[in-house]
Amino acid sequence: MDRAADRLTVAAVRAALAEHGYLADEGLTTAIFLAIELARPLLLEGEAGVGKTEVAKVLARWTGGELVRLQCYEGIDASQAVYEWDYSRQLLHLRAVEAAHAEVVEDELYSERFLVRRPLLRAIDHHDPVAPVLLVDEVDRADDEFEAFLLEILSDYTVTIPELGRFEAMVPPFVVLTSNRTRDVHDALKRRCLYHWIDHPDFERELAILRLKAPEAGETLTREVATAAEVMRGLELYKPPGVAETIDWANALTRLGSDHLDAATVLATLGSVLKYREDVERVYAHGVESLVAGR
Repeated sequence: MDRAADRLTVAAVRAALAEHGYLADEGLTTAIFLAIELARPLLLEGEAGVGKTEVAKVLARWTGGELVRLQCYEGIDASQAVYEWDYSRQLLHLRAVEAAHAEVVEDELYSERFLVRRPLLRAIDHHDPVAPVLLVDEVDRADDEFEAFLLEILSDYTVTIPELGRFEAMVPPFVVLTSNRTRDVHDALKRRCLYHWIDHPDFERELAILRLKAPEAGETLTREVATAAEVMRGLELYKPPGVAETIDWANALTRLGSDHLDAATVLATLGSVLKYREDVERVYAHGVESLVAGR
């Protein structure tokens, strides 16, 4: 994707996303357009299953850049995110040198031959003319120290390895950060990024998504699934169904040979769309017949 030559527009971004299987609303499309044009990281927040991670995957398919994914978790540090040394191979090399009665050269042990490149270094020190897409997934699961470290990396896209020197991105990666908001991401990181909250889709957009992602489901079943999902999201569930769950549900129902929803089918397949016992019980309390009826 040549930003200068293609004269990118919001409409072109929407069309490209749709062409690669992602139906974005106006707000998300505009956020992606601005992130591309301004070369800024994009922070996406929202409930699990609304399509945050999929944005990065679609951008990689669209641009042709490598998708480099950093999955965050509690306790992640630089050795998991940036680089580490392959100590096993270093030890084998050392033993081989000693067995040959050759001189041990310490610099050889800390050369790129023994460097294990983790996602951040891979995204920065890439050698492809097309910028990679760096996905920093669930950044809210990392701790404050790692978030500060990440902010430093994203400020100039450089990494310094004491034994090797400075690595700098010739073409900065396109960065997508996602958060399920299990905790608030710090203001400093938010200021570095463009921000967009991805909400559950409205009925018509979810209908379009289901038609695209569950094409074997008939029109009647597709409408009934979208309607039922909309009803469930109004029941104050612990984990309302996201788009991913409604797609799974539609595909499961199709695989069972269903062409419409009924109470028995809903009871048998709720595990495809709800993942907590309390949520299933709330649907039971609401009434499965009411759910089927769309109210």
